[in-house]
Amino acid sequence: MQTEGIAHGPATLFLHTGATNFIRPSMGSWITYGLGTENDNLPGFVTISPSNGNGGPRNYGTAFLPPVFQGTALGKAGAPAAEATIRNLQNAGLDMAAQRRQFDLLQSMNAEQLKQHPGDRELEAVINSYELAWRMQGAAPGVIDIANESPATLAMYGINEKETDNFGRQCLLARRMAESGVRYIQVTYGDNTANPAWDQHSNLPKHAQHAKAVDKPIAGLLADLKQRGLLEDTIVWWGAEFGRTPYAEKNGTGRDHNANGFTVWLAGGGVKPGFSYGETDEFGHYAVQDKVHMHDLHATILYLLGLDHEKLTYRYDGRNFRLTDVHGHVVKEIIA
Repeated sequence: MQTEGIAHGPATLFLHTGATNFIRPSMGSWITYGLGTENDNLPGFVTISPSNGNGGPRNYGTAFLPPVFQGTALGKAGAPAAEATIRNLQNAGLDMAAQRRQFDLLQSMNAEQLKQHPGDRELEAVINSYELAWRMQGAAPGVIDIANESPATLAMYGINEKETDNFGRQCLLARRMAESGVRYIQVTYGDNTANPAWDQHSNLPKHAQHAKAVDKPIAGLLADLKQRGLLEDTIVWWGAEFGRTPYAEKNGTGRDHNANGFTVWLAGGGVKPGFSYGETDEFGHYAVQDKVHMHDLHATILYLLGLDHEKLTYRYDGRNFRLTDVHGHVVKEIIA
């Protein structure tokens, strides 16, 4: 892989939006804009434990796309995944009949507002969010509650084990979202600071701690998706904004940023299994053969989802925009 940006903020934005500095829609927003949702009772795009740093909400925002395609955040990085929930799903103060009357009144007032401001997309998005929130009261509690999962499933994800519990809960929640028809799901491993978790400029052995925290949950997610028949039409993309250099820095205690040769992996959804593509030089520093730019990866994932990255456009401010801008090609060699 190769990418744009050598600092975390620009490179993370580029991973999610295809741009290092301009305000652009996130990939999840593009995909829900192009494909819509599979479940009217849940958001089409969910981000689990997102970070406030390195782009923050822009990594799941819509920019100039209609606001209805923005990602819905569950929890935040640095907070326990057990708290990654939706607040105020239940109203203990009113019975359902009273809630229905209240909701109908609110919607009638919103409809009058919309008549006075036709075409106001932000108002339309607010009204849509109220309607979705009403429907989510019945559907979401059962999706985000993992209490009924079997002990074997919890163990598969490493839940209730100190090192893996937190990320395991995130991955299990992602599976439950995918199973329930959520179109695009982000899962963030991080601690909500300016420096991402894997940013070992020093204390390189810390990488081992991170690896132990994510390895079992990832394996559990893949196994669980496969045994449920979900992996065939679900693409799992694991990666970061860039890699690390093969040479040491700071007295041999760490590795610097490397945007010129790094690795991501894909599973399911029509990707060749047990297959690697591309090579770096003998030092593991620069990609030198079958190089794949982040634009190319975006184009390829869109293709696997049935979308042409050159045709998935939105006209704004006098020109057509797309996730890959004027770049990107589909890497067909990795497709099964």
